[in-house]
Amino acid sequence: MQNKNSLLLAMRNLTLRQLRALSEIQAYGRIVNAAKSLGLTAPAVTLQLKQAEAEAGLTLFDRTSDGMRPTAAGRAFIDAARAIEERLRMLTDEIDAIRGARLGSLIVGAVSTAKYFAPRLFAGFMHDFPGIDMKLVVGNREETIISLREHQIDVALMGRPPRDLDVHATVFGDHPLVVIAAPCHPLAGRRDILKEEIAREHFIIRERGSGTRISFERFLGEVPGKLDEPGTEMDSNETIKQAVMAGLGIAFISAHTVAWEVEAGRLAVLDVVGLPIRRQWFAISRADRAVTPTLGAFRGFLESKGATFLPVLGKLYPAA
Repeated sequence: MQNKNSLLLAMRNLTLRQLRALSEIQAYGRIVNAAKSLGLTAPAVTLQLKQAEAEAGLTLFDRTSDGMRPTAAGRAFIDAARAIEERLRMLTDEIDAIRGARLGSLIVGAVSTAKYFAPRLFAGFMHDFPGIDMKLVVGNREETIISLREHQIDVALMGRPPRDLDVHATVFGDHPLVVIAAPCHPLAGRRDILKEEIAREHFIIRERGSGTRISFERFLGEVPGKLDEPGTEMDSNETIKQAVMAGLGIAFISAHTVAWEVEAGRLAVLDVVGLPIRRQWFAISRADRAVTPTLGAFRGFLESKGATFLPVLGKLYPAA
Protein backbone atom coordinates (compact mmCIF):
# COMPACT_ATOMS: atom_id res chain seq x y z
CA MET A 1 0.00 0.00 0.00
CA GLN A 2 2.88 2.33 0.83
CA ASN A 3 4.47 1.74 -2.58
CA LYS A 4 1.14 2.49 -4.27
CA ASN A 5 0.77 5.73 -2.32
CA SER A 6 4.33 6.70 -3.20
CA LEU A 7 3.63 6.08 -6.87
CA LEU A 8 0.44 8.15 -6.68
CA LEU A 9 2.37 11.04 -5.16
CA ALA A 10 4.99 10.71 -7.89
CA MET A 11 2.31 10.81 -10.59
CA ARG A 12 0.92 14.00 -9.09
CA ASN A 13 4.34 15.61 -9.60
CA LEU A 14 4.08 15.15 -13.35
CA THR A 15 3.58 18.36 -15.29
CA LEU A 16 1.59 19.09 -18.42
CA ARG A 17 4.84 20.00 -20.15
CA GLN A 18 6.28 16.58 -19.42
CA LEU A 19 3.16 14.82 -20.68
CA ARG A 20 3.09 16.94 -23.84
CA ALA A 21 6.75 16.14 -24.42
CA LEU A 22 6.01 12.42 -24.19
CA SER A 23 3.15 12.77 -26.70
CA GLU A 24 5.33 14.66 -29.18
CA ILE A 25 8.21 12.20 -28.85
CA GLN A 26 5.80 9.39 -29.67
CA ALA A 27 4.31 11.34 -32.58
CA TYR A 28 7.62 12.30 -34.21
CA GLY A 29 9.87 9.43 -33.12
CA ARG A 30 12.87 11.65 -32.38
CA ILE A 31 13.58 14.14 -29.63
CA VAL A 32 14.91 16.78 -32.00
CA ASN A 33 11.67 16.70 -34.03
CA ALA A 34 9.53 16.73 -30.89
CA ALA A 35 11.48 19.74 -29.63
CA LYS A 36 10.90 21.60 -32.89
CA SER A 37 7.15 20.91 -32.65
CA LEU A 38 7.06 22.17 -29.05
CA GLY A 39 9.25 25.21 -29.72
CA LEU A 40 11.87 23.96 -27.25
CA THR A 41 15.47 22.79 -27.40
CA ALA A 42 16.30 19.09 -27.64
CA PRO A 43 18.06 19.13 -24.20
CA ALA A 44 14.91 20.63 -22.63
CA VAL A 45 12.75 17.83 -24.04
CA THR A 46 15.31 15.21 -22.99
CA LEU A 47 15.19 16.62 -19.45
CA GLN A 48 11.39 16.41 -19.35
CA LEU A 49 11.56 12.78 -20.49
CA LYS A 50 14.15 11.92 -17.84
CA GLN A 51 12.09 13.63 -15.14
CA ALA A 52 8.96 11.70 -16.15
CA GLU A 53 10.92 8.41 -16.15
CA ALA A 54 12.34 9.24 -12.73
CA GLU A 55 8.85 9.86 -11.33
CA ALA A 56 7.55 6.59 -12.83
CA GLY A 57 10.63 4.58 -11.92
CA LEU A 58 10.39 2.98 -15.37
CA THR A 59 11.77 3.45 -18.86
CA LEU A 60 9.12 5.13 -21.00
CA PHE A 61 10.86 4.93 -24.38
CA ASP A 62 13.23 2.45 -25.99
CA ARG A 63 16.02 4.18 -27.90
CA THR A 64 16.32 2.33 -31.22
CA SER A 65 18.09 2.99 -34.50
CA ASP A 66 14.67 3.80 -36.00
CA GLY A 67 13.88 6.34 -33.31
CA MET A 68 12.13 6.51 -29.95
CA ARG A 69 9.51 3.81 -29.36
CA PRO A 70 7.22 3.92 -26.31
CA THR A 71 7.34 1.02 -23.88
CA ALA A 72 4.16 -0.37 -22.33
CA ALA A 73 4.56 2.18 -19.52
CA GLY A 74 5.20 4.90 -22.08
CA ARG A 75 1.99 4.09 -23.94
CA ALA A 76 0.07 4.32 -20.66
CA PHE A 77 1.56 7.78 -20.04
CA ILE A 78 0.72 8.89 -23.58
CA ASP A 79 -2.88 7.68 -23.25
CA ALA A 80 -3.19 9.70 -20.05
CA ALA A 81 -1.66 12.75 -21.74
CA ARG A 82 -4.19 12.58 -24.58
CA ALA A 83 -7.08 12.21 -22.15
CA ILE A 84 -5.89 15.24 -20.19
CA GLU A 85 -5.52 17.34 -23.36
CA GLU A 86 -9.03 16.36 -24.38
CA ARG A 87 -10.37 17.30 -20.96
CA LEU A 88 -8.64 20.69 -21.12
CA ARG A 89 -10.29 21.40 -24.47
CA MET A 90 -13.62 20.38 -22.98
CA LEU A 91 -13.01 22.72 -20.06
CA THR A 92 -12.40 25.56 -22.52
CA ASP A 93 -15.75 24.85 -24.19
CA GLU A 94 -17.53 24.68 -20.84
CA ILE A 95 -16.08 28.02 -19.69
CA ASP A 96 -17.05 29.60 -23.00
CA ALA A 97 -20.59 28.30 -22.52
CA ILE A 98 -20.75 29.72 -18.99
CA ARG A 99 -19.65 33.08 -20.38
CA GLY A 100 -22.43 32.85 -22.96
CA ALA A 101 -20.05 32.73 -25.92
CA ARG A 102 -20.67 30.40 -28.87
CA LEU A 103 -17.03 29.40 -28.99
CA GLY A 104 -15.09 26.18 -28.79
CA SER A 105 -13.26 23.63 -30.91
CA LEU A 106 -14.10 20.27 -32.43
CA ILE A 107 -11.92 17.67 -34.14
CA VAL A 108 -14.01 15.49 -36.44
CA GLY A 109 -12.76 12.26 -37.95
CA ALA A 110 -14.38 10.94 -41.12
CA VAL A 111 -14.02 7.67 -42.98
CA SER A 112 -12.89 8.21 -46.56
CA THR A 113 -16.39 7.72 -47.99
CA ALA A 114 -17.67 10.63 -45.88
CA LYS A 115 -15.20 13.10 -47.41
CA TYR A 116 -17.58 13.52 -50.35
CA PHE A 117 -20.10 15.38 -48.21
CA ALA A 118 -18.18 16.34 -45.05
CA PRO A 119 -16.89 19.70 -46.44
CA ARG A 120 -20.46 20.83 -47.27
CA LEU A 121 -21.64 19.66 -43.87
CA PHE A 122 -18.77 21.56 -42.21
CA ALA A 123 -19.64 24.71 -44.12
CA GLY A 124 -23.25 24.47 -42.98
CA PHE A 125 -22.30 23.97 -39.34
CA MET A 126 -19.75 26.79 -39.37
CA HIS A 127 -22.35 29.11 -40.88
CA ASP A 128 -24.63 28.42 -37.91
CA PHE A 129 -21.78 28.42 -35.36
CA PRO A 130 -19.08 30.75 -36.74
CA GLY A 131 -17.18 30.92 -33.44
CA ILE A 132 -16.36 27.19 -33.34
CA ASP A 133 -12.94 26.13 -34.62
CA MET A 134 -13.31 22.97 -36.72
CA LYS A 135 -10.75 20.42 -37.90
CA LEU A 136 -11.43 17.48 -40.21
CA VAL A 137 -9.29 14.31 -40.20
CA VAL A 138 -9.98 11.80 -43.00
CA GLY A 139 -8.85 8.17 -42.83
CA ASN A 140 -10.05 4.65 -43.47
CA ARG A 141 -12.36 2.94 -40.99
CA GLU A 142 -9.57 1.34 -38.96
CA GLU A 143 -7.60 4.60 -38.70
CA THR A 144 -10.70 6.53 -37.65
CA ILE A 145 -11.58 4.05 -34.90
CA ILE A 146 -8.00 4.16 -33.58
CA SER A 147 -8.13 7.97 -33.52
CA LEU A 148 -11.39 7.83 -31.57
CA ARG A 149 -10.02 5.26 -29.13
CA GLU A 150 -6.86 7.30 -28.51
CA HIS A 151 -8.71 10.61 -27.93
CA GLN A 152 -7.23 12.12 -31.10
CA ILE A 153 -10.68 13.13 -32.39
CA ASP A 154 -13.87 14.21 -30.63
CA VAL A 155 -16.41 12.63 -32.96
CA ALA A 156 -16.30 10.33 -36.00
CA LEU A 157 -18.51 10.19 -39.08
CA MET A 158 -18.87 6.60 -40.27
CA GLY A 159 -21.33 4.02 -41.52
CA ARG A 160 -21.25 1.49 -38.65
CA PRO A 161 -20.41 2.01 -34.97
CA PRO A 162 -17.35 0.03 -33.83
CA ARG A 163 -18.15 -3.10 -31.83
CA ASP A 164 -15.11 -3.07 -29.56
CA LEU A 165 -15.49 0.46 -28.18
CA ASP A 166 -18.24 1.85 -25.94
CA VAL A 167 -19.67 4.76 -27.93
CA HIS A 168 -22.59 7.14 -28.30
CA ALA A 169 -23.99 7.04 -31.85
CA THR A 170 -26.23 9.67 -33.47
CA VAL A 171 -27.93 8.82 -36.78
CA PHE A 172 -28.03 11.70 -39.25
CA GLY A 173 -28.95 10.21 -42.63
CA ASP A 174 -29.23 7.26 -45.00
CA HIS A 175 -26.11 5.70 -46.48
CA PRO A 176 -27.10 3.82 -49.66
CA LEU A 177 -24.79 1.29 -51.28
CA VAL A 178 -25.06 0.51 -55.01
CA VAL A 179 -23.29 -1.25 -57.86
CA ILE A 180 -21.77 0.95 -60.57
CA ALA A 181 -20.49 0.26 -64.07
CA ALA A 182 -19.25 2.17 -67.08
CA PRO A 183 -22.20 3.56 -69.08
CA CYS A 184 -21.26 1.29 -72.01
CA HIS A 185 -21.35 -1.88 -69.86
CA PRO A 186 -23.78 -4.54 -71.19
CA LEU A 187 -25.74 -4.47 -67.92
CA ALA A 188 -26.20 -0.68 -67.91
CA GLY A 189 -29.86 0.08 -68.49
CA ARG A 190 -30.99 -3.48 -67.70
CA ARG A 191 -33.77 -3.90 -65.13
CA ASP A 192 -33.97 -6.32 -62.20
CA ILE A 193 -30.50 -7.86 -62.52
CA LEU A 194 -30.29 -10.90 -60.28
CA LYS A 195 -27.64 -11.19 -57.59
CA GLU A 196 -26.37 -14.44 -59.10
CA GLU A 197 -25.86 -12.73 -62.46
CA ILE A 198 -24.06 -9.72 -61.05
CA ALA A 199 -21.80 -12.05 -59.03
CA ARG A 200 -20.35 -13.39 -62.30
CA GLU A 201 -18.96 -9.94 -63.13
CA HIS A 202 -15.44 -8.84 -62.21
CA PHE A 203 -15.59 -6.51 -59.20
CA ILE A 204 -13.21 -3.75 -58.17
CA ILE A 205 -13.36 -3.80 -54.36
CA ARG A 206 -12.17 -1.88 -51.31
CA GLU A 207 -9.55 -3.22 -48.91
CA ARG A 208 -10.43 -5.70 -46.17
CA GLY A 209 -11.88 -4.11 -43.04
CA SER A 210 -13.47 -1.16 -44.82
CA GLY A 211 -17.18 -0.65 -44.21
CA THR A 212 -17.94 -0.93 -47.93
CA ARG A 213 -16.00 -4.21 -48.22
CA ILE A 214 -17.87 -5.68 -45.27
CA SER A 215 -21.25 -4.77 -46.83
CA PHE A 216 -20.10 -6.19 -50.20
CA GLU A 217 -19.20 -9.51 -48.57
CA ARG A 218 -22.53 -9.67 -46.77
CA PHE A 219 -24.45 -8.95 -49.97
CA LEU A 220 -22.69 -11.54 -52.16
CA GLY A 221 -21.62 -13.95 -49.43
CA GLU A 222 -24.51 -16.32 -50.13
CA VAL A 223 -23.46 -16.78 -53.78
CA PRO A 224 -21.32 -19.96 -53.79
CA GLY A 225 -17.63 -19.31 -54.39
CA LYS A 226 -17.90 -15.56 -54.94
CA LEU A 227 -15.90 -14.59 -51.87
CA ASP A 228 -13.11 -17.05 -52.72
CA GLU A 229 -11.99 -14.67 -55.48
CA PRO A 230 -14.00 -11.50 -54.86
CA GLY A 231 -12.15 -9.27 -57.34
CA THR A 232 -9.37 -6.72 -57.69
CA GLU A 233 -8.65 -4.84 -54.48
CA MET A 234 -8.01 -1.09 -54.47
CA ASP A 235 -7.64 1.13 -51.41
CA SER A 236 -9.52 4.28 -52.43
CA ASN A 237 -12.90 5.17 -53.88
CA GLU A 238 -11.28 7.50 -56.42
CA THR A 239 -9.11 4.72 -57.83
CA ILE A 240 -12.08 2.37 -57.95
CA LYS A 241 -14.18 4.91 -59.87
CA GLN A 242 -11.41 5.47 -62.39
CA ALA A 243 -11.01 1.70 -62.85
CA VAL A 244 -14.75 1.26 -63.46
CA MET A 245 -14.83 4.15 -65.93
CA ALA A 246 -11.90 2.52 -67.75
CA GLY A 247 -13.93 -0.69 -68.12
CA LEU A 248 -11.85 -2.83 -65.75
CA GLY A 249 -14.92 -4.09 -63.93
CA ILE A 250 -17.88 -3.04 -61.82
CA ALA A 251 -17.90 -1.92 -58.18
CA PHE A 252 -20.00 -2.06 -55.04
CA ILE A 253 -19.76 1.42 -53.58
CA SER A 254 -21.44 4.16 -51.56
CA ALA A 255 -23.87 6.15 -53.72
CA HIS A 256 -22.57 9.30 -52.04
CA THR A 257 -19.15 8.83 -53.61
CA VAL A 258 -20.41 8.72 -57.22
CA ALA A 259 -23.03 11.50 -57.29
CA TRP A 260 -21.08 13.78 -59.64
CA GLU A 261 -19.96 11.02 -62.02
CA VAL A 262 -23.46 9.57 -62.37
CA GLU A 263 -24.98 13.00 -62.96
CA ALA A 264 -22.28 13.71 -65.57
CA GLY A 265 -22.94 10.40 -67.34
CA ARG A 266 -19.49 8.99 -66.62
CA LEU A 267 -20.83 6.15 -64.45
CA ALA A 268 -24.09 4.21 -64.36
CA VAL A 269 -25.83 2.71 -61.33
CA LEU A 270 -27.00 -0.83 -62.11
CA ASP A 271 -30.55 -1.93 -61.24
CA VAL A 272 -29.70 -4.98 -59.11
CA VAL A 273 -32.39 -6.81 -57.18
CA GLY A 274 -31.88 -6.13 -53.46
CA LEU A 275 -30.07 -2.85 -54.03
CA PRO A 276 -29.58 -0.19 -52.93
CA ILE A 277 -28.68 -1.42 -49.48
CA ARG A 278 -29.73 1.33 -47.14
CA ARG A 279 -27.30 1.73 -44.26
CA GLN A 280 -27.07 4.81 -42.08
CA TRP A 281 -24.53 7.51 -41.33
CA PHE A 282 -23.58 7.93 -37.68
CA ALA A 283 -21.80 10.59 -35.66
CA ILE A 284 -19.90 8.59 -33.04
CA SER A 285 -18.18 9.75 -29.87
CA ARG A 286 -16.76 7.86 -26.92
CA ALA A 287 -19.39 7.02 -24.31
CA ASP A 288 -17.01 8.10 -21.54
CA ARG A 289 -16.55 11.56 -23.06
CA ALA A 290 -18.46 14.39 -21.43
CA VAL A 291 -20.77 16.19 -23.84
CA THR A 292 -19.46 19.75 -24.19
CA PRO A 293 -21.65 22.54 -25.56
CA THR A 294 -19.67 22.31 -28.81
CA LEU A 295 -20.19 18.56 -29.20
CA GLY A 296 -23.83 18.94 -28.23
CA ALA A 297 -24.31 21.66 -30.85
CA PHE A 298 -22.71 19.46 -33.53
CA ARG A 299 -24.91 16.49 -32.66
CA GLY A 300 -28.01 18.67 -32.70
CA PHE A 301 -27.03 20.15 -36.06
CA LEU A 302 -26.55 16.68 -37.56
CA GLU A 303 -29.89 15.42 -36.22
CA SER A 304 -31.81 18.41 -37.60
CA LYS A 305 -29.90 19.26 -40.79
CA GLY A 306 -27.28 16.57 -41.48
CA ALA A 307 -29.35 14.66 -44.03
CA THR A 308 -29.76 17.80 -46.17
CA PHE A 309 -26.04 17.72 -46.98
CA LEU A 310 -26.19 14.17 -48.41
CA PRO A 311 -26.79 13.54 -52.14
CA VAL A 312 -30.44 12.73 -52.91
CA LEU A 313 -30.67 9.04 -53.81
CA GLY A 314 -33.50 9.49 -56.30
CA LYS A 315 -31.25 11.63 -58.50
CA LEU A 316 -28.67 8.87 -58.64
CA TYR A 317 -30.90 5.84 -58.75
CA PRO A 318 -34.35 6.55 -60.20
CA ALA A 319 -35.48 2.96 -59.64
CA ALA A 320 -35.07 3.29 -55.86
